[in-house]
Amino acid sequence: MINENFNIETLPLTEELKANFTNVINLLGENTEREGLVKTPERAAKAMKFLTSGYSMNPKEILEGAMFKEDYKEMVIIKDIELYSLCEHHMLPFFGKAHIAYIPNGHIVGLSKIPRVVDVFARRLQVQERLTEQILDCINDTLKPRGVAVVIEASHMCMMMRGVQKQNSTTTTSGFRGAFKESNTRNEFLKLIASSLS
Repeated sequence: MINENFNIETLPLTEELKANFTNVINLLGENTEREGLVKTPERAAKAMKFLTSGYSMNPKEILEGAMFKEDYKEMVIIKDIELYSLCEHHMLPFFGKAHIAYIPNGHIVGLSKIPRVVDVFARRLQVQERLTEQILDCINDTLKPRGVAVVIEASHMCMMMRGVQKQNSTTTTSGFRGAFKESNTRNEFLKLIASSLS
C-alpha cells in the first residue's frame, strides 16, 4: 500500500545522483567546495528524488483505497488543483492547475484522492499532453464512471526562461471520456470550471 504521508527524508540519499550533480556544477565552471555550494549536490539530489517520486507510487491503488458505493449520478468537479511537474525535454518546471470531473457509475471516490493522482503523474518527467491523458485514463479505468473530463492549464519555464522567452503564454490541454464526449455535458463542465461560485 502507498504511503500517502510520503516524506523525502525517509528515502536513502542516492550517492550516485549526488555525485552527478557535483560533476554538473563543476562542469559549469563553479567550485563545489565553496561555502554556498558545499551542500548543493546533496540538496539537489533530494529535490530531484522528490520531484520524480511519482515513479514509486501507484495511482490506481490511491483511488481503490477510497472508493465507496453511492447512487449519486451527477457531475463531480474538483477544479483549480495545483500541479508542478518537470518538462522531460529540458527538465525545467511547468506548473498550473488541473480541473477534473467525473460522473459516478455506482461508486464515488474520496475527494482528496483525485489531487493525489494528479501529483503522482506530475512528479515524473512529463509533457503536458501525456500528463492529461494519464490522469484521464487512470480515473476512467479505475472508477469506471459514466464519464471523465480533464483540463490542464500550465505555464512552462522552458518557454519562459529559454528558447522563445514568452512570459505570458499558457498551454491548455484537455481530454474527455464517456458522457463528456457529448457536447451538452462537456459544455456544462467547461462553463462550471470557468465560473466563480463564490
